Amino acid sequence: MAFTAFRVDSGIPRYLSVSDMTDVAKAVLLAELMTCAVLFTVTRLDGIPRSTPAIHALVLGGGLVAARTLVHLADKNRKFASRPQHVASEHVILIGLTDLSVLFMKLLQASVTDRRRVIAVLDEELRWTGRSVNGVRVFGPPGHLDALIEEFATHGVSTNLVVVGSEAHEQSNEALSDIRRVCSRRKIDLVFLSDVLTGNRARAAPNVFHVAPVGMPGPSSAAAVTPSSYFRYKRFTDTLVATTMMIVLLPLWLIAAALVILDVGSPVVFWQQRIGLRGHQFHLYKFRTLRPSFNRSGHKIPEERRLSRIGRLLRETRLDEMPQLVNVLVGDMSLIGPRPLLPQDQPPNPVVRLMVRPGITGWAQVNGGALLSPVEKEELDAWYIRNASPWIDLRILWMTMICFVRGDRRSEQALARARSERSMQVEGEVAGLQQGASSRRPAVALNPELKEDGATSAVRST
Repeated sequence: MAFTAFRVDSGIPRYLSVSDMTDVAKAVLLAELMTCAVLFTVTRLDGIPRSTPAIHALVLGGGLVAARTLVHLADKNRKFASRPQHVASEHVILIGLTDLSVLFMKLLQASVTDRRRVIAVLDEELRWTGRSVNGVRVFGPPGHLDALIEEFATHGVSTNLVVVGSEAHEQSNEALSDIRRVCSRRKIDLVFLSDVLTGNRARAAPNVFHVAPVGMPGPSSAAAVTPSSYFRYKRFTDTLVATTMMIVLLPLWLIAAALVILDVGSPVVFWQQRIGLRGHQFHLYKFRTLRPSFNRSGHKIPEERRLSRIGRLLRETRLDEMPQLVNVLVGDMSLIGPRPLLPQDQPPNPVVRLMVRPGITGWAQVNGGALLSPVEKEELDAWYIRNASPWIDLRILWMTMICFVRGDRRSEQALARARSERSMQVEGEVAGLQQGASSRRPAVALNPELKEDGATSAVRST
């Protein structure tokens, strides 16, 4: 009855506002008054403490608000789950905090958040630095654009578009020149929102509202690779071992986290966006080993001063890789497999290595690691995918511990074996194609007087 009186009985609206929540509060108050009236008529409220109606109203109001919140979160998660995981988002850096730029951020969040999203905001007003607008952090003045793009690239996040939300005359000529120079050198589209809305195309990029989803790479031109049957039950082993390792290594986790806080500061964990199984993008976690790019005054810290002795120790002992056990537990990674690479480090054709979950360590890492080219890593990873077994995984674990002591060393023997196996597979496929073509030839040779039609000629030429 109370819901009907205030017209909130039609269900939970998709977009909540202050007016909606006020109507819910009014309905709760009216329902409580009606309840008290009925109870007073029947029992005169004898034996009922005075605080009971107030508690009842709070429980009722809190339950209604919580129900609406849960429905909206479930709707949001359902939309996120239905989004194609292999579609890569375009990343936008917004310059200038204005009413127009804030509306632009809300427009992206409401319509194309899965294809284009704002990752950072820059503004001349230093008082906004460190704050968040619509969930996006303000990193500093526009002069930090080049360093910010480089910092995001370190995390595996490429910048595709720079949008200036303020009027051109509101930016100094020096700042505009610097923005144009950075975008031109890095080949990033530069868009002025005011020009887009007024129809001035002189400075607006022609593809400002065009999004070309990036999916998985096309079919491989190399020999087809059939993953080992071991990968069918490898996930159970990964989960069991990763859980055990997290419990056993808990003291090291605490020591490493304490060292990071004392040396680098908060946050403790560093992340990079990598590409995993079937092109799915995920966040790979590590303990931080570098100090921030800028100090509290906004001045850039030299690169040689960002890595400290403690950071170098964590890298050399690979203790900074321990948070990746969380990636294993959630299913983004495996303990052993092809190492997840940054986009710029991917081999020319990464289809094969994306057939399985990436690993914390792998066959390529223990046979050369950083001393290998992307193509050589792809060859070794393809060999592992074809031949993976529990015994090879145990061998990789043993070789990983040896690498901790002696460092990375190239294994020409492993490279030669991988190349030889791939060559044999290619030769087998070519022989199979030739045999298939020759099996169709006798149908033409039985009657040589027949004229060849287009299909027969195609078979014979093949």
